[in-house]
Amino acid sequence: MLRPVSMQLDDIPIPPVVRGQIAQWHAAIQAFHDRWDRELIEMFVASDYELVYQALCWITRNNEAVGRHFCEWGCGFGCVASLASSLGWDAIGIEAEQPLIDEAHFWVDRWGHPVQLVRADFLPRGAARLAEDYSFPSLGHEQLPNAYDVIDLEVDDFALVFAYPWPGEDQFFEAVFDRYGQRDGLLLLFRGPNDLVLKRKVR
Repeated sequence: MLRPVSMQLDDIPIPPVVRGQIAQWHAAIQAFHDRWDRELIEMFVASDYELVYQALCWITRNNEAVGRHFCEWGCGFGCVASLASSLGWDAIGIEAEQPLIDEAHFWVDRWGHPVQLVRADFLPRGAARLAEDYSFPSLGHEQLPNAYDVIDLEVDDFALVFAYPWPGEDQFFEAVFDRYGQRDGLLLLFRGPNDLVLKRKVR
């Protein structure tokens, strides 16, 4: 089962360099959405990177995690994985869309963050059966390699997994992590404005 973890984020400062990076990401993401010469990726929506950064800082400073392996499910531009890497996590970002993984490589290289990026399906094999709605955007990537074959790791190798689920998918993601995540592992979900939840897998 997953148990909520209460976080105190108000007093965690965001360094100017991080704010600068986040501002550039937001500008680049807006420009990406404004492109008219390619198909829009409707499922790509940016998180509140400032809030997520504060949560990553809180988890790191309070030694809440049982390790330093971090995974971002659906990494988009690789922003959260980059933020985790900047805080000392061994970060991996998994993304299904080729244009997004191309952007992620650009920004990871630009900032010099050692993030491993993989174009693949982030759901472990068999996870789809846990979904109550088979129209969820995270389903339907079976044509891609399974990420855990590519990286030679499993979900339970990660101390912390982050995701921004589409509305209604949060319970599905929790069920996947509850089934496949490591005991004492952490799942961090951004569910919308000012809605960030952290849960720990317990016995």
